[in-house]
Amino acid sequence: GTTVARTMAALAAAPALAARFASVRGKGSKKRVAPCRAVSVDTVTDATTGPGVTDPLMLRAIRGDKVERPPIWMMRQAGRYMKIYQDLCKKHPTFRERSETVDLAVEISLQPWNAFKPDGVILFSDILTPLAGMNIEFDIVKGTGPIIMDPVRSMADVQKITPLDPTKSVSFVGESLQILRKEVGNDATVLGFVGAPFTLASYIVEGGTSSHYKVIKKMAFDEPAVYHALLNSITDSVITYVKYQADSGAQVVQIFDSWASEFAPSDFDKYCLPYLTRIVQEVKLTHPDLPLILYASGCGGLLERLATTGADVISLDGTVDMADARARLGPEQAVQGNMDPVHLFANKQFIVDKVHDTIKKAGTHKHVMNLGHGVMQGTPEENVATFFQTVRDYRY
Repeated sequence: GTTVARTMAALAAAPALAARFASVRGKGSKKRVAPCRAVSVDTVTDATTGPGVTDPLMLRAIRGDKVERPPIWMMRQAGRYMKIYQDLCKKHPTFRERSETVDLAVEISLQPWNAFKPDGVILFSDILTPLAGMNIEFDIVKGTGPIIMDPVRSMADVQKITPLDPTKSVSFVGESLQILRKEVGNDATVLGFVGAPFTLASYIVEGGTSSHYKVIKKMAFDEPAVYHALLNSITDSVITYVKYQADSGAQVVQIFDSWASEFAPSDFDKYCLPYLTRIVQEVKLTHPDLPLILYASGCGGLLERLATTGADVISLDGTVDMADARARLGPEQAVQGNMDPVHLFANKQFIVDKVHDTIKKAGTHKHVMNLGHGVMQGTPEENVATFFQTVRDYRY
């Protein structure tokens, strides 16, 4: 079908590894051999992967096939908790260089794959990456976080935003995804991701990170025409970006609405939910077989609302117990999560027990194992290895 055709096209288009090149700043980058890992899981292929299985475990689990164990990956899987990444950062100190240079983004994305063999390999990138292609200049500064050069505060500002053309502004994302698909094959699922409209708008309007989101929420309440024009513009580009990632090789795309829970539920219904729903509906028109994961931090009070979007998977954070979430959403709604990232700082037996508890509460149907938030800086790599190995060893 169309999924197979898109897969074959993406693989055929994948450039040779030797052709990884060119940062967006035009600086050449030579091919490097990634160093070996000291900490790793047992990477012997188990019964849930390998050439005898057509689709990767995560795709089969999400659609409800009978599987032997849940697939596993981690949010923020590639990055700062790994020493190999920290060493790379010394040579390439800016986040945008690392995430917008094809060979670096691919190398970083594959670091946890080589070490832990997760069932999902997510592209190393950032939710703000497409903003420059929408005429919104930004930077990500170490110790400060995102900075928007000219925050959007008026209708005139909104009208300066341009539609995203991924092939022109974020072609490095497409190239990186193509290479990841070729590198990983069917042994894992390649994930792309996008920021949701409200979460992106919060940065664009506030000018960076925020504590209470007063500026963006006041805009929604007092200047709804400006707010909705902004959100509609962003939504159009997010839809384009999701489709581009899928066409480039992403087999699953996660939508991060990290700050949606800053709204009271009734306000969420008005200022957030319609845009999430439109993304799912419009992507499914052209990519009906692309699984979409929806994640909102602090989502315990919004679960049923998130499910109305039609997203294939609802990713749970730590504000809700897995058993309660299953009861509230029903057995046919796929879920992801949701161990506390701080659990990975505890002793090995504690981690094993928490993994088993989470899987048992989730049940044997439509569950993707993950954390309830991104893995934290300073997490011991041997504990991450325990997390992955415990899930790989688990059998329903």
